[in-house]
Amino acid sequence: MSDDNPHSSRGSASRSWLERIGSIFSAEPQDISDLEDIISEAAVRELIDTDTKNMLQGVLDVSNMRARDIMIPRSQMATLDIEQPLAEVLPILLENNHSRYPVVNEDKDHIEGILIVKDLLQYALDPSNTDWQWRDLVRPAVIIPESKKVDALLREFRQKRYHMAIVVDEYGGVSGLLTIEDILEQIVGEIEDEHDDEEEHDIKKMASRVFQVSALTPLDEFNETFGTQFDEEEADTIGGIVLHAFGHMPAKGEAITLGDLTFKVSKANSRRLMQLQVIRSRQSETEGS
Repeated sequence: MSDDNPHSSRGSASRSWLERIGSIFSAEPQDISDLEDIISEAAVRELIDTDTKNMLQGVLDVSNMRARDIMIPRSQMATLDIEQPLAEVLPILLENNHSRYPVVNEDKDHIEGILIVKDLLQYALDPSNTDWQWRDLVRPAVIIPESKKVDALLREFRQKRYHMAIVVDEYGGVSGLLTIEDILEQIVGEIEDEHDDEEEHDIKKMASRVFQVSALTPLDEFNETFGTQFDEEEADTIGGIVLHAFGHMPAKGEAITLGDLTFKVSKANSRRLMQLQVIRSRQSETEGS
Protein backbone atom coordinates (compact mmCIF):
# COMPACT_ATOMS: atom_id res chain seq x y z
CA MET A 1 0.00 0.00 0.00
CA SER A 2 2.88 2.34 0.74
CA ASP A 3 3.89 2.29 -2.93
CA ASP A 4 0.42 3.31 -4.00
CA ASN A 5 0.32 6.61 -2.11
CA PRO A 6 3.24 8.36 -3.86
CA HIS A 7 1.91 7.18 -7.20
CA SER A 8 -1.52 8.50 -6.31
CA SER A 9 0.00 11.79 -5.17
CA ARG A 10 1.92 12.21 -8.43
CA GLY A 11 -1.17 11.32 -10.43
CA SER A 12 -3.21 13.86 -8.51
CA ALA A 13 -0.60 16.58 -9.09
CA SER A 14 -0.48 15.72 -12.77
CA ARG A 15 -4.26 15.88 -13.05
CA SER A 16 -4.28 19.19 -11.19
CA TRP A 17 -1.76 20.61 -13.65
CA LEU A 18 -3.67 19.31 -16.65
CA GLU A 19 -6.93 20.61 -15.22
CA ARG A 20 -5.44 24.08 -14.88
CA ILE A 21 -4.17 23.98 -18.46
CA GLY A 22 -7.51 22.68 -19.65
CA SER A 23 -9.41 25.39 -17.81
CA ILE A 24 -7.70 28.04 -19.91
CA PHE A 25 -8.96 26.53 -23.13
CA SER A 26 -12.34 25.32 -21.88
CA ALA A 27 -13.30 28.60 -20.20
CA GLU A 28 -12.43 32.21 -20.87
CA PRO A 29 -9.60 33.37 -18.51
CA GLN A 30 -10.61 36.12 -16.15
CA ASP A 31 -7.51 38.22 -16.79
CA ILE A 32 -3.90 38.14 -18.01
CA SER A 33 -2.69 37.17 -14.55
CA ASP A 34 -4.34 33.75 -15.01
CA LEU A 35 -2.09 33.09 -18.01
CA GLU A 36 0.96 34.49 -16.21
CA ASP A 37 0.35 32.12 -13.28
CA ILE A 38 0.23 29.12 -15.60
CA ILE A 39 3.45 30.19 -17.36
CA SER A 40 5.23 30.73 -14.04
CA GLU A 41 4.13 27.34 -12.73
CA ALA A 42 5.28 25.66 -15.93
CA ALA A 43 8.71 27.22 -15.47
CA VAL A 44 8.87 26.14 -11.81
CA ARG A 45 8.02 22.58 -12.83
CA GLU A 46 10.69 22.81 -15.56
CA LEU A 47 8.17 22.06 -18.28
CA ILE A 48 9.55 25.15 -20.07
CA ASP A 49 12.95 26.81 -19.71
CA THR A 50 13.63 30.40 -18.65
CA ASP A 51 14.04 31.69 -22.21
CA THR A 52 10.67 30.24 -23.22
CA LYS A 53 9.04 31.72 -20.12
CA ASN A 54 10.49 35.15 -20.93
CA MET A 55 9.29 34.97 -24.53
CA LEU A 56 5.78 33.99 -23.47
CA GLN A 57 5.79 36.83 -20.96
CA GLY A 58 7.00 39.14 -23.73
CA VAL A 59 4.06 38.13 -25.91
CA LEU A 60 1.65 38.97 -23.08
CA ASP A 61 3.40 42.30 -22.48
CA VAL A 62 3.20 43.24 -26.16
CA SER A 63 -0.54 42.63 -26.17
CA ASN A 64 -0.93 45.51 -23.69
CA MET A 65 1.49 47.95 -25.34
CA ARG A 66 0.87 50.97 -27.52
CA ALA A 67 3.24 52.42 -30.10
CA ARG A 68 4.18 55.23 -27.72
CA ASP A 69 5.51 52.69 -25.20
CA ILE A 70 8.33 51.28 -27.34
CA MET A 71 8.92 53.81 -30.14
CA ILE A 72 12.32 55.37 -30.78
CA PRO A 73 11.75 58.97 -29.64
CA ARG A 74 11.95 61.87 -32.08
CA SER A 75 15.19 63.16 -30.54
CA GLN A 76 16.98 59.88 -31.40
CA MET A 77 15.69 59.50 -34.96
CA ALA A 78 18.44 59.47 -37.60
CA THR A 79 16.97 61.22 -40.64
CA LEU A 80 18.01 62.46 -44.07
CA ASP A 81 16.97 65.79 -45.55
CA ILE A 82 15.43 65.71 -49.00
CA GLU A 83 17.70 68.60 -50.05
CA GLN A 84 20.96 66.98 -48.96
CA PRO A 85 23.34 66.06 -51.79
CA LEU A 86 24.53 62.49 -52.03
CA ALA A 87 27.97 63.46 -50.71
CA GLU A 88 26.36 64.49 -47.40
CA VAL A 89 24.02 61.51 -47.24
CA LEU A 90 26.64 58.73 -47.47
CA PRO A 91 28.52 59.71 -44.24
CA ILE A 92 25.20 59.60 -42.33
CA LEU A 93 24.51 56.12 -43.66
CA LEU A 94 27.97 54.91 -42.65
CA GLU A 95 27.76 56.47 -39.17
CA ASN A 96 24.36 55.02 -38.21
CA ASN A 97 24.40 51.65 -40.00
CA HIS A 98 20.62 51.50 -40.41
CA SER A 99 18.90 49.85 -43.36
CA ARG A 100 16.09 52.45 -43.51
CA TYR A 101 15.90 56.18 -42.88
CA PRO A 102 13.01 58.64 -42.69
CA VAL A 103 13.49 61.41 -45.26
CA VAL A 104 12.37 64.83 -44.07
CA ASN A 105 11.79 68.23 -45.63
CA GLU A 106 13.31 70.94 -43.39
CA ASP A 107 12.36 69.28 -40.06
CA LYS A 108 11.17 66.01 -38.58
CA ASP A 109 7.50 67.02 -38.68
CA HIS A 110 7.58 66.93 -42.48
CA ILE A 111 8.24 63.33 -43.50
CA GLU A 112 8.65 62.88 -47.26
CA GLY A 113 9.03 59.10 -47.09
CA ILE A 114 11.44 56.28 -46.27
CA LEU A 115 14.77 55.57 -47.95
CA ILE A 116 15.87 51.93 -48.08
CA VAL A 117 19.67 52.00 -48.27
CA LYS A 118 19.96 49.14 -50.77
CA ASP A 119 17.81 51.15 -53.21
CA LEU A 120 20.36 53.95 -53.08
CA LEU A 121 23.56 51.91 -53.16
CA GLN A 122 22.80 50.17 -56.43
CA TYR A 123 22.99 53.59 -58.10
CA ALA A 124 25.56 55.34 -55.90
CA LEU A 125 28.15 52.58 -56.41
CA ASP A 126 27.74 52.51 -60.19
CA PRO A 127 29.40 55.58 -61.79
CA SER A 128 27.77 54.80 -65.13
CA ASN A 129 24.34 55.63 -63.67
CA THR A 130 24.27 59.43 -63.81
CA ASP A 131 20.67 60.20 -64.72
CA TRP A 132 19.00 59.86 -61.31
CA GLN A 133 18.31 61.68 -58.04
CA TRP A 134 18.49 59.86 -54.73
CA ARG A 135 15.30 61.56 -53.59
CA ASP A 136 13.45 59.74 -56.41
CA LEU A 137 14.12 56.47 -54.56
CA VAL A 138 12.13 57.49 -51.48
CA ARG A 139 9.20 55.19 -50.72
CA PRO A 140 5.92 56.23 -49.03
CA ALA A 141 6.04 56.36 -45.24
CA VAL A 142 3.60 54.45 -43.05
CA ILE A 143 2.09 56.80 -40.47
CA ILE A 144 0.53 55.49 -37.25
CA PRO A 145 -0.88 57.17 -34.12
CA GLU A 146 0.82 56.87 -30.74
CA SER A 147 -2.18 54.88 -29.51
CA LYS A 148 -1.76 52.11 -32.10
CA LYS A 149 -1.69 48.70 -30.41
CA VAL A 150 1.66 47.00 -30.89
CA ASP A 151 0.28 43.51 -31.56
CA ALA A 152 -1.98 44.89 -34.30
CA LEU A 153 0.99 46.76 -35.79
CA LEU A 154 3.07 43.58 -35.84
CA ARG A 155 0.35 41.85 -37.86
CA GLU A 156 0.35 44.75 -40.34
CA PHE A 157 4.14 44.65 -40.61
CA ARG A 158 3.93 40.97 -41.56
CA GLN A 159 0.91 41.18 -43.85
CA LYS A 160 1.94 44.32 -45.76
CA ARG A 161 5.67 43.57 -45.67
CA TYR A 162 6.95 46.87 -44.37
CA HIS A 163 9.44 47.31 -41.58
CA MET A 164 9.17 50.88 -40.29
CA ALA A 165 6.35 53.18 -39.23
CA ILE A 166 6.39 56.87 -38.29
CA VAL A 167 4.55 57.61 -35.04
CA VAL A 168 2.60 60.86 -34.74
CA ASP A 169 0.81 62.52 -31.82
CA GLU A 170 -2.77 63.74 -31.73
CA TYR A 171 -1.78 67.01 -33.40
CA GLY A 172 -0.01 65.32 -36.30
CA GLY A 173 3.51 66.08 -35.07
CA VAL A 174 6.13 63.35 -35.36
CA SER A 175 6.88 61.86 -31.96
CA GLY A 176 9.06 58.92 -33.00
CA LEU A 177 9.39 55.84 -35.15
CA LEU A 178 8.91 52.13 -34.70
CA THR A 179 10.41 49.16 -36.54
CA ILE A 180 9.51 45.50 -36.63
CA GLU A 181 12.78 44.78 -34.82
CA ASP A 182 11.69 47.00 -31.90
CA ILE A 183 8.58 44.86 -31.48
CA LEU A 184 10.42 41.54 -31.77
CA GLU A 185 12.95 42.66 -29.17
CA GLN A 186 10.10 43.07 -26.68
CA ILE A 187 9.39 39.36 -27.14
CA VAL A 188 12.79 37.68 -27.61
CA GLY A 189 15.13 40.26 -26.08
CA GLU A 190 17.66 42.48 -27.80
CA ILE A 191 18.59 41.40 -31.32
CA GLU A 192 22.27 42.16 -31.86
CA ASP A 193 23.94 42.53 -35.23
CA GLU A 194 27.57 42.87 -36.30
CA HIS A 195 27.59 46.59 -35.51
CA ASP A 196 26.25 46.36 -31.95
CA ASP A 197 29.61 45.52 -30.36
CA GLU A 198 31.08 48.66 -31.90
CA GLU A 199 28.25 50.87 -30.66
CA GLU A 200 27.60 49.18 -27.34
CA HIS A 201 29.59 51.60 -25.20
CA ASP A 202 29.15 54.76 -27.27
CA ILE A 203 28.27 58.06 -25.65
CA LYS A 204 26.74 60.23 -28.36
CA LYS A 205 26.08 63.93 -27.99
CA MET A 206 22.62 64.73 -29.38
CA ALA A 207 22.37 68.42 -28.34
CA SER A 208 24.25 70.88 -26.15
CA ARG A 209 23.07 69.23 -22.92
CA VAL A 210 21.61 65.96 -24.20
CA PHE A 211 23.48 62.67 -24.70
CA GLN A 212 22.51 59.18 -25.81
CA VAL A 213 24.28 56.60 -23.66
CA SER A 214 24.26 52.83 -23.77
CA ALA A 215 23.23 51.35 -20.43
CA LEU A 216 26.20 48.97 -20.77
CA THR A 217 28.74 51.80 -20.85
CA PRO A 218 31.45 50.95 -18.27
CA LEU A 219 31.13 53.16 -15.20
CA ASP A 220 34.74 54.35 -15.31
CA GLU A 221 34.23 55.52 -18.90
CA PHE A 222 31.03 57.33 -17.93
CA ASN A 223 32.66 59.00 -14.91
CA GLU A 224 35.57 60.19 -17.04
CA THR A 225 33.29 61.60 -19.75
CA PHE A 226 30.85 63.41 -17.46
CA GLY A 227 33.16 64.23 -14.56
CA THR A 228 31.02 62.23 -12.14
CA GLN A 229 32.09 60.09 -9.20
CA PHE A 230 29.65 57.20 -9.19
CA ASP A 231 30.94 54.35 -7.01
CA GLU A 232 32.54 51.68 -9.19
CA GLU A 233 32.10 49.15 -6.37
CA GLU A 234 28.33 49.63 -6.57
CA ALA A 235 28.03 48.70 -10.25
CA ASP A 236 30.15 48.03 -13.33
CA THR A 237 27.98 50.00 -15.77
CA ILE A 238 26.00 53.22 -15.73
CA GLY A 239 22.86 51.16 -16.30
CA GLY A 240 23.53 49.38 -13.00
CA ILE A 241 23.78 52.71 -11.16
CA VAL A 242 20.53 53.95 -12.68
CA LEU A 243 18.72 50.68 -11.97
CA HIS A 244 19.87 50.77 -8.34
CA ALA A 245 18.67 54.38 -8.03
CA PHE A 246 15.21 53.53 -9.37
CA GLY A 247 14.87 50.53 -7.10
CA HIS A 248 12.81 48.73 -9.76
CA MET A 249 12.97 47.94 -13.46
CA PRO A 250 11.95 51.28 -14.99
CA ALA A 251 9.75 51.50 -18.05
CA LYS A 252 10.59 53.47 -21.15
CA GLY A 253 10.11 57.18 -20.51
CA GLU A 254 10.76 57.05 -16.75
CA ALA A 255 13.35 59.54 -15.53
CA ILE A 256 15.44 60.11 -12.41
CA THR A 257 17.88 62.85 -11.42
CA LEU A 258 21.24 61.99 -9.87
CA GLY A 259 23.32 65.03 -9.00
CA ASP A 260 23.51 67.33 -12.01
CA LEU A 261 22.35 64.68 -14.47
CA THR A 262 18.87 63.53 -15.40
CA PHE A 263 18.61 59.97 -16.73
CA LYS A 264 15.63 59.13 -18.92
CA VAL A 265 15.05 55.56 -20.07
CA SER A 266 14.85 55.62 -23.87
CA LYS A 267 15.05 51.88 -24.55
CA ALA A 268 14.33 48.97 -22.23
CA ASN A 269 12.42 45.73 -22.02
CA SER A 270 11.04 43.76 -19.09
CA ARG A 271 14.49 42.35 -18.32
CA ARG A 272 17.07 45.11 -18.69
CA LEU A 273 17.93 48.68 -19.60
CA MET A 274 19.44 49.27 -23.02
CA GLN A 275 19.61 52.98 -23.82
CA LEU A 276 19.55 56.08 -21.63
CA GLN A 277 19.11 59.73 -22.46
CA VAL A 278 21.37 61.79 -20.19
CA ILE A 279 20.63 65.49 -19.73
CA ARG A 280 23.04 67.87 -18.05
CA SER A 281 21.60 70.63 -15.88
CA ARG A 282 22.05 74.17 -17.22
CA GLN A 283 24.13 75.01 -14.15
CA SER A 284 26.63 72.20 -14.73
CA GLU A 285 26.91 73.15 -18.41
CA THR A 286 27.73 76.73 -17.45
CA GLU A 287 30.30 75.62 -14.87
CA GLY A 288 31.86 73.21 -17.36
CA SER A 289 32.24 75.85 -20.03
